Amino acid sequence: MEIKIERMDHLGNGIGYLDGKITFVPKTVPGDIVDIKITKEHSHFLRGSVQKIIRPSENRAEAFCPFYANCGGCLLQNLSYAASLTYKKNKVADLLSKVKEDLTYEMVANPKCQNYRNKITLKVKNGQIGYYAVASNDLVKITSCAIASPQINAVLPELSKLNIKDGEIVIRTNQAKECLIIISSKEKIRWEPLLNIPTLKGIIINDALVWGQDYLMEKINELTFKINYRSFFQVNSAVAALLFQKVAASIKPNSQVLDLYSGVGTLALSVAGKAKAVLGIEIVADAVTNALENAKLNKINNVTFKTGPVEQLIKNIPSCYDTWIVDPPRKGLDEITHQAILKYKPQQIIYVSCDPQTLQRDLNLLKNSYDFSQVTLFDMFSYTYHVESLVVLTRK
Repeated sequence: MEIKIERMDHLGNGIGYLDGKITFVPKTVPGDIVDIKITKEHSHFLRGSVQKIIRPSENRAEAFCPFYANCGGCLLQNLSYAASLTYKKNKVADLLSKVKEDLTYEMVANPKCQNYRNKITLKVKNGQIGYYAVASNDLVKITSCAIASPQINAVLPELSKLNIKDGEIVIRTNQAKECLIIISSKEKIRWEPLLNIPTLKGIIINDALVWGQDYLMEKINELTFKINYRSFFQVNSAVAALLFQKVAASIKPNSQVLDLYSGVGTLALSVAGKAKAVLGIEIVADAVTNALENAKLNKINNVTFKTGPVEQLIKNIPSCYDTWIVDPPRKGLDEITHQAILKYKPQQIIYVSCDPQTLQRDLNLLKNSYDFSQVTLFDMFSYTYHVESLVVLTRK
């Protein structure tokens, strides 16, 4: 069946119409004319797969990864990089226009849109190592990853020596080209062959350190961070540096700052130079341990951290904090935190979001009490449909 792709949905799928019915076609871009096979029929929509590209869009690009056709990873490789940035900007603008119409948008590009990831999670099934295919648990065997750092790609060929049949392998790296390998499997792992990897700093199996160390050191914007293997850290160090700079620039001098979901202290320590005092709250105990160590490493003494769920600790926070930084997981802010914001009424909220849909929901709940005019978008996850957003809200 021939179809013209009109636009893309929020997950990066092409959208066209057959007999007036909306039709989703993965790995197509606006302007493509393609021949498709219907793979799913629903009363309200259809899904199809490309059989042949009849006429490609002017925005179509040749995928640079040999596994792109089957892998469920970076689906936007068929779109030119410039067009992918436009897609992400329009996607966020479409969502947030329902909250406020007169917002302006700034897009911060990735300085290195390939080989940028410092962390990947690999699946192991029946002795094969790779990623899952789109919307399935079918494994696509890979030997390289075009968006992972060169040091991760250097490690990939060594993993077959583990002889794992089923499990999961996480590789984390830093800008010093060191790496951690984290393995989860019910099998007995013979890990000694990995010791030939020159950049290896530690091996963790089923949450137990079996060799070396369980952390990496990373330097971002002149700050040094110790990062436990369990702790969250942005997967793109170059774009993270730009994000941290923007957050720090948004802080007013001598502010009392509350940093929710503070992780290993990246944002808290980034703003400490302008703030009077900073309190970070984080549920992951290892991350808080790292954050306290990072404050000492960087000789910063106006930052403290508490361990526990934000929704519990927020209930007893002193009212002195005039600026709140919130960088929640994809699910966004919970109801208790929303109510705490409305109770304490901080002068400024700096909202960092990795999910524009939950950002839309949260801004909609805050718009009667707070004003905001600009959204800064960071291409943290190039060639995927994900995008990092930053919104600065000021109390009305």
